[in-house]
Amino acid sequence: MRNNDRVTSATRQPDIPAATARPRLIATDLDGTLLRDDKSVSPRTVAALAAAEEAGVEVFFVTGRPARWMDVVSDHVHGHGLAICGNGAAVVDLHGAPGSHQFVKVRELARENALDAVRRLRDAAPGTVYAVEQTYAFNTEPEYPRLHMEVPDVLRRAEELLGPDGPAMDEPVLKILAFHPEMDPDAFLTLARLAVGEHANVTRSSPSALLEISGPGVSKASTLALCCAERGISHEEVVAFGDMPNDVEMLTWAGRSYAMGNAHPDVVAAASGRTVANNDDGVAIVIEKLLTE
Repeated sequence: MRNNDRVTSATRQPDIPAATARPRLIATDLDGTLLRDDKSVSPRTVAALAAAEEAGVEVFFVTGRPARWMDVVSDHVHGHGLAICGNGAAVVDLHGAPGSHQFVKVRELARENALDAVRRLRDAAPGTVYAVEQTYAFNTEPEYPRLHMEVPDVLRRAEELLGPDGPAMDEPVLKILAFHPEMDPDAFLTLARLAVGEHANVTRSSPSALLEISGPGVSKASTLALCCAERGISHEEVVAFGDMPNDVEMLTWAGRSYAMGNAHPDVVAAASGRTVANNDDGVAIVIEKLLTE
C-alpha cells in the first residue's frame, strides 16, 4: 500500500457522534479494523464484543475473507454465530469446529458475468491475472501470485476455470480476484469499475493492486441489510466499522459508522465518525462508549 493510502493517527482520539439510542447491531470489518496487524484479537476487544452481546447488541463480522479464513474469530462469536464473508457473497455460521463452518446464504457471481468481467478487464488492463473463489474451492491462473501463501486447487486460465468444463462446477462462484503486478491500486479500481460497469461489483481491500469482483449488487452493505431486515433491525440501529474501500457502502448505509485511524481516505469521507487505529483497539473503544449511552 502506498504511504498515502491510509491516514495514520496514533494519537487521534475517537470522534464519537453525540449520544443517541443504543444500537441493536454492530457490524465490523476484520483486517485493519477489528484485528490487529498480527491478525490477533486483543483482550480488550474480546471483552468489548462479549459485553455488547451481554447487553443484547448483536455483533456481525463483515469481511472480504472467505469462510475458510474465519477461524481467527470463531472463538469470539456469540449468540447467532453468523458472519458475512466474501464482501457479502456468503453468510456463514461460525459455530462448530474449524473448517466445518456452514453456509447459510450464498449470493453467487454468475459464471457468465464472471467471464464477461474477466474479458473486459483483460482488454482494459493487459497483464491482469485471476483467481476464482468458490464456496470451498480456490483456483487460480498459473501466473497468479501466492499473495496469502495459499496453495490453489487447480491452475488454469480463468476462462477455463469458469467454463462449462471447469473444476468444481457444482459449487457457486462467490467472487473472482484480479491482480495487476504494476498498476496503482486505486487507479486499477477506477479503471476496472469503468470497464466492468454494471455486470459485477468491483472493490478492493488489499494494499496491493488486487481487486475483488462479486455479483451485481452484492456488497457488504446489501447483505448486511438483508440480515438486518430478517431481524427487524433498521439501518439507523446499526453501527459499523471499517478501513478500506470495500467498507464504504456499509459505512454509508449504517446509521452510525466509524473509520479507523488507519483508514483509506475514501473510508474517512464515508464514515460519520472516526476512531483510533486497529492496533490501538479502535473498535473496542467505541463499543465501550456505546454501551454507556
